[in-house]
Amino acid sequence: MRKAGHAGTLDPFATGLLIVLLGRARRVQRFFTALPKEYVAVAQFGATSTTGDPDGVITQTGVLPGPELALPTGRIRQRPPAYSAIRVDGVKAYERARRGEDVQVPEREVTVYAFEQLWREGDRAGFRIACSSGTYVRSLIADLGDAYTLELRRTRIGPFDVADADATVVRPFASTLGMFRSVALDAPEARRASHGVAVPPPGPPAEPGPEWRLPEPPQEILLLDEGGPIALAQEQADGLLKPVVGFRA
Repeated sequence: MRKAGHAGTLDPFATGLLIVLLGRARRVQRFFTALPKEYVAVAQFGATSTTGDPDGVITQTGVLPGPELALPTGRIRQRPPAYSAIRVDGVKAYERARRGEDVQVPEREVTVYAFEQLWREGDRAGFRIACSSGTYVRSLIADLGDAYTLELRRTRIGPFDVADADATVVRPFASTLGMFRSVALDAPEARRASHGVAVPPPGPPAEPGPEWRLPEPPQEILLLDEGGPIALAQEQADGLLKPVVGFRA
């Protein structure tokens, strides 16, 4: 493939699942990036890190949180770490932080769907965290007290599981679009849609399968014919489906 992209990087110290997009799949990058994520993290208590992970300057404090930890779920306000790729005044925050600048990354609202402790041994504990895109696990762990993220592994992205990951296998494009509601068009309407012309829906769109049910599903509708995906369309006020992301050209 001459062109490739990805649907969300991992921190340098982290491991786990990364979705790689090849060819025309890059046209739906933002939808894959927006999928919810799931992680397994190991917290180191009694110390802090300037980056929130092992790559930063570690300060040993010896202060351990109590046995009952407050693990927030739902919609929360979170301040991403200074060592993040978020742009502040057009410059990535970590670039400013590495120059010694005082970086204040604006707070953002994220959703934590699950935050559970898996085990705890002495000054370390393991957690499973399911969250919306844009959530920083390093910040969740740091907010537990004197703590930083010692290990981090991304285990799921939407319905994709790291256990099924295989870098030698390329999935068919059509099989990865199950997050969208879909309609099948006949040949004349399919030709029109492939040229960006709004078309009437042949009926109610089919809902995604249970494995693709998302907390915040996309509003776009996938247009199909016998040849596979034609485009993603937005429903107009008059009920027509207007293609906004084409796959045939």
